Amino acid sequence: MRSERTDADLLAESVLAAPPRLGPVRMLAIDGPSGAGKSTLARDVVRVLRECGVAVTLVSTDDFATWDVPVAWWPRLLAGVLEPLAAGRPGSYRRMDWTGPAPELGQWVRVPVPDVLVLEGVSAGRASVRHRLSVLCWVSGPPPAERLERAVARDGESAGPRLREWQRFEHGWYAVDRTAHNADRTIGLVHPDEEG
Repeated sequence: MRSERTDADLLAESVLAAPPRLGPVRMLAIDGPSGAGKSTLARDVVRVLRECGVAVTLVSTDDFATWDVPVAWWPRLLAGVLEPLAAGRPGSYRRMDWTGPAPELGQWVRVPVPDVLVLEGVSAGRASVRHRLSVLCWVSGPPPAERLERAVARDGESAGPRLREWQRFEHGWYAVDRTAHNADRTIGLVHPDEEG
């Protein structure tokens, strides 16, 4: 690792030090609300792990979720990716295509059996998968208004109303799921409305 250690370095070290719980695979879940910086952190962790010679695969919950189905898509991830990897077999799934007027199932993505699976996105560290995780990282990011501003800048002004609805959904989801409370590592300050 580099002399100036980043959050990505520390997360990479944590997951490599933890036992595999998804069959032969170590799984790192990077969870937190929209606009918190999860995707950037996940890409940085993947880069650090690859620099260390670790076989790593990144899967984003954005490849599964839609505005209308924010978390109920989980059986697709379980059957297509997690169960095969746990058995030491490659997995696959169809990525949501967001380029049209409404998201729809798009291209197939193959998931080889890695040393580390990084699962990134809203609900990646949900209660039903925690027993399979080597490390759960919670990324809180800035306060909700700033996260909304970031998400609108990323997705476009027309997505603003849907992103506001999404934030309300996330607030309820995290209060029930208690993701931040169960995290092994937290990046950023946990805001009182995220603690559940």
